Amino acid sequence: MAKWIKSAQFIDFDVSEGVATVRLNKPDRRNALCSELLSEYRNALLEADDLKSVSVVVVEGAGKDFCAGYDMKTAYANYAAEDGTSPYRSGNSSLDDDAWKLERNQELLRTPFALHKPVIAKVHGNCVAGGTDLALYCDLVVAAESARIGFPATRAMGSPPNHMWIYHVGPQWAKRLLLTGGVVTGRDAPKIGLAIEAFPDHELDGAVRDMAVSMATIDPELLTTNKRIVNIALEVMGANTIQRMAAEMDARAHLTRAKALFDEDVKSLGFRDASRKRDAPFGDGIVKVSR
Repeated sequence: MAKWIKSAQFIDFDVSEGVATVRLNKPDRRNALCSELLSEYRNALLEADDLKSVSVVVVEGAGKDFCAGYDMKTAYANYAAEDGTSPYRSGNSSLDDDAWKLERNQELLRTPFALHKPVIAKVHGNCVAGGTDLALYCDLVVAAESARIGFPATRAMGSPPNHMWIYHVGPQWAKRLLLTGGVVTGRDAPKIGLAIEAFPDHELDGAVRDMAVSMATIDPELLTTNKRIVNIALEVMGANTIQRMAAEMDARAHLTRAKALFDEDVKSLGFRDASRKRDAPFGDGIVKVSR
């Protein structure tokens, strides 16, 4: 296996019965995304795609959450520390600079979509904001019934910089969730296409394992054939182009009055309390799915 795996800080990687498990391992920060974690994540997925012993990949999170979004505490600290002397782009000086930064992150997050082998996201706990960016690029999303999936940051901070929402849930549900920042439970996620199946929390590990191992009994080249024709169809429907536009729309959203006011709250209250203030009018924020 690649040497980087031995020194990976935020990703665990193992292979058993033809299934590679790529585990986000930053539980003290709820597996929050940062550039270092995303680079290790991409490397792990490429390693799984390269290994002859692997037919299927499972992506999961250590601890209580799959992924609670981007590491905004560190991001805001980095913004405050910038003095403009670095010879490299910061991603914070203009709309185009912001879009550039978002596109660089997209290249890492979109890795499951480009892999030849199928990738299953095993979602538990919180899968919110950037966590959904990660999960929705996978080929299948399987959720614990108590999971929370959504993008509350659309209430003040921007728009999803990776936009697979419409391809999973269609235009009306995409708008319903993004225009309110609401979340759905894992139990309801399959009803709208945000997940393929949901299981009681204590059954999730076994159910995903059974699915992955069963899938791994199929000739890997057949798995590749069937995955890639579906993904080519998504590309024909504009999935790749929409990702470019998603980055530009998020950069545009970062210039709104709402984002400026939220940033002021972060300065005075801290990110956690600013988020609580943002979310207070929405109660628990859970969107009930009636069907």
